[in-house]
Amino acid sequence: MSDYLVNLGKNNLARKMVRTLGLPIPLPQALLRSTGAWEDKPLTDQVVVAGTGGALTPAMAECLMHAGASVQVIGDMDAFTSLSEAWARSVEPAVADGNKPYAIVLDASHLETAEDLRALYDALSPRMRSIQTCGRLVVLGRPPEGLEPIAAGVQRALEGFIRSAGKELGRKGTTANLIQVDAGAEDRLGATLRWVLSQHAAFLTCQPIRVSAAVQTEGGAPHQRPLDAKLALVTGAARGIGKSIAQALAREGAHVLCLDLPGDSEALQSLAESIGGTALTGDVTQEDTLQTVRDVLKARGVESLDILVNNAGVTRDKTLAKMREDHWDLTLAVNLGAVMRLTTSLPLSDGGRVVNLSSINGLAGAPGQTNYSATKAGVAGFTAAMGAQMAERGIAVNAVAPGFIETRMTAAVPAGTREAGRRLSALSQGGLPHDIAEAVTFLCSPGAAGLCGQTVRVCGGNFVGA
Repeated sequence: MSDYLVNLGKNNLARKMVRTLGLPIPLPQALLRSTGAWEDKPLTDQVVVAGTGGALTPAMAECLMHAGASVQVIGDMDAFTSLSEAWARSVEPAVADGNKPYAIVLDASHLETAEDLRALYDALSPRMRSIQTCGRLVVLGRPPEGLEPIAAGVQRALEGFIRSAGKELGRKGTTANLIQVDAGAEDRLGATLRWVLSQHAAFLTCQPIRVSAAVQTEGGAPHQRPLDAKLALVTGAARGIGKSIAQALAREGAHVLCLDLPGDSEALQSLAESIGGTALTGDVTQEDTLQTVRDVLKARGVESLDILVNNAGVTRDKTLAKMREDHWDLTLAVNLGAVMRLTTSLPLSDGGRVVNLSSINGLAGAPGQTNYSATKAGVAGFTAAMGAQMAERGIAVNAVAPGFIETRMTAAVPAGTREAGRRLSALSQGGLPHDIAEAVTFLCSPGAAGLCGQTVRVCGGNFVGA
């Protein structure tokens, strides 16, 4: 979909005029997005500045070294120098006026007092302007829960810091995120950090992500084709976000069962053929659709799914006073009832993954969307409860809450609403279905064992909601 301000911003004179008017204007070029398969060393030839000092530094060092980064260190270098020879990576002290880094990763997990927060200023203030366009800022911390009050306040302060930093950096396409790691889950940091630093996470910014050891897991997480031999079901797969999800899962090795309504059978069959998947038609609100999926599993000689992505959804927007009864019922049945039914009724393999689609409107609410917002908030609540329940089987249940995404659905909204949706974010532009697909793919991977019951906002740092 054409974005008028993005196109306008390619002209230097027009860009100056728009700035004079005080309007937000996105980058004249697209965000740097990776559309290819996961790489073993995605940070090869990239300079990453690493701030050390906390208990998460060893895991951070191992991740950056393995991913191929050239590291410049703020603080103690021991964790990196011990790995540099083994991985044949360069490590040197960081200087404020050094090469422009692609990313800065700062271990702030050891900060315990208000005075300690000065470390954020000292490490980042001299370097904020030097981060590359479409670069990354990542702060590592601890969840505030369970800490002493002063330490809890300091670690919670990292959330406000990263949200504001992300909004400052967004005008150059750079993202800023916080990864909070539970004590005992340090070995699970690497997979999440690798994803957040990659160009597969271009529209993820201003977000805290929690890594825990709640989900039982065995073995490591492959860095390439992590979904090989996995069987996935994606609902609402014929078009838009669902289509992109199916394509991304197949790219990483999964066989995808693509499910959508009979009226979309032609588009569905075309998609399934293009990715080597299987097309299934059915209504997610109907019991016979469950049986259709069970029959396919039986025909394939397997007992369960490895991955379930509940993407199917509808909107029927009206103010509550004007809303038709059938529009209320349909929205609740598709967006929430079907998610609950499929997740609790379909057989899932131990170590499997469930990803549900929520929405930032479900978290914040929107006029004319009482039905839709109720369902998407309900998805977040259901996800948290199911995550806790299924963790013992090694099944990670999480949700993705998209912001404004350029789809056929958003193309139909009024122009003023569409422009507000695009601009009210740190990145000043809408996301693409591809951005949601990349987040879902990560959450479906073995490396996502560190995330459990979470709703991850992929919204470009949208100002709506928390």
